[in-house]
Amino acid sequence: MTAATVHASAVQTGDIGILIRGPSGAGKSRLAFELILAGRAGYLPPTQLIGDDRLLLRVQDGRLHAQPAPELEGLIEIRGLGIRHCDFVPQAVVGLVVDLSAVDAARMPEQDSFCTSLCGIRIPRIPIGEGFDAVPLVAAALLTSPLDASLPAAFS
Repeated sequence: MTAATVHASAVQTGDIGILIRGPSGAGKSRLAFELILAGRAGYLPPTQLIGDDRLLLRVQDGRLHAQPAPELEGLIEIRGLGIRHCDFVPQAVVGLVVDLSAVDAARMPEQDSFCTSLCGIRIPRIPIGEGFDAVPLVAAALLTSPLDASLPAAFS
């Protein structure tokens, strides 16, 4: 079993774990909370926090699992309010990676930018440019299907 600790946030939307990466200040916690709100509003399937700031990743049965660092379980930073308690799931299978402030983000991204590899597991990915609203892109990836049948499974 491969394990790693990453500086990231994650939520579970329906059955899909979404790992949110990016540099400090890119909006990882904000995106996680916005996705939780979108799930509560019915724009997305029900969405809960997995973890914020630091996550443990492990490979089990050929799938990548994310869980919060034990000391941060159920905690999320809300800018302007500080650290808050939030309902959370103890672990989920990562089915999508969202990279904030991604240097390869583009209006029409190259096909190879839609995948990444973590702990030896290939996972669908969305590269999002600095300052761009990520919620509509994540919602579109989850709620629509691509014209290009060769895109990763999470996009179909």
